[in-house]
Amino acid sequence: MQIDSLNFGARQIEYRFALPAEPNGIDIVMLHEGLGSMSMWRDFPERLAAATGCRILAYSRHGYGRSTPLNGPRTVDYMHEEARIWLPAILERLGIRRPLLFGHSDGASIALILAAQPQSDIRAVVALAPHVKVEDVTVRSIAQAKTAYANTDLRERLSRYHADLDSAFWGWNRIWLDPEFRSWNIEALLPSIRCPVLAIQGEDDEYGTMEQMASIGRSAGAATLLALPACRHSPHRDQPEAVIEATRRFVAAART
Repeated sequence: MQIDSLNFGARQIEYRFALPAEPNGIDIVMLHEGLGSMSMWRDFPERLAAATGCRILAYSRHGYGRSTPLNGPRTVDYMHEEARIWLPAILERLGIRRPLLFGHSDGASIALILAAQPQSDIRAVVALAPHVKVEDVTVRSIAQAKTAYANTDLRERLSRYHADLDSAFWGWNRIWLDPEFRSWNIEALLPSIRCPVLAIQGEDDEYGTMEQMASIGRSAGAATLLALPACRHSPHRDQPEAVIEATRRFVAAART
C-alpha cells in the first residue's frame, strides 16, 4: 500500500489509492467520519474497488490520521469549508473529474454540501449515516463519547489511527457539543443536489434517527434510501456486504 501526501502550505494531507483489476474510468472519493481517518477504512477501499471497478481515493482530512493536526478549534461551518474549499482543491490537485463521493457521517454531510453547489461536477453520492441536522440523540451520543474517551479504552483504540489523537477527538467532540452548533442544518441545500444520491443508514444508528435519511428522500431530487436492520452508525463495518452490493449496483446505474 503506497501512502502519499499533498501539501497546501502549512497543511499536509495524507492519501492513498486502491486500484481495481479492470478500471471502469470512475473515481470514488471516500470521506471519513468525524473520528475517522484514511487508515480507519482498513481494507474497505480495496474491497470496494474490486466490487465496482472504480479507482478509490481515501484521505485523512486536516486534523485526522497523519495529516496536519489542527492549530485551533473548529468552527460551526467546518463541514461547509471542507466541501467548498479543501475537497475541491484536493480533487483538482489529483486531477479527479466527475467523482462519486462515498461519505460516512460527517463525510456524508460534506459530500452532500459539495453536490449541492451550483458548479458541482459530482457524478453521484453514497451517503452512509448522513447528518443533515443536529438531533438530541446525536448530542447525547457525542456527550457519551466524551465520557468514554476519559474513562474507557476508547483513547487506546483510536490511537492507532491518528498521530495526534487529541486533535482528532476534541476537534470533533467540542464543536458538536457547542450550543451554537445546535442550529447547524443543511436541509435547505438538499433540493439543489442534481446528481443521484444513495443514502444508507442503520436502523439502530446511535448518532441519528431515520429522519436524517427521510429528509434526504423528501428533498433531494434523485435519492434512493436503504435502511439496514441490525446496523448501527457504521454500515460499512456492521453490514459491509450489503453496502458494497448496494454501491456496486448504484455505480453501474451511474455509468449510464
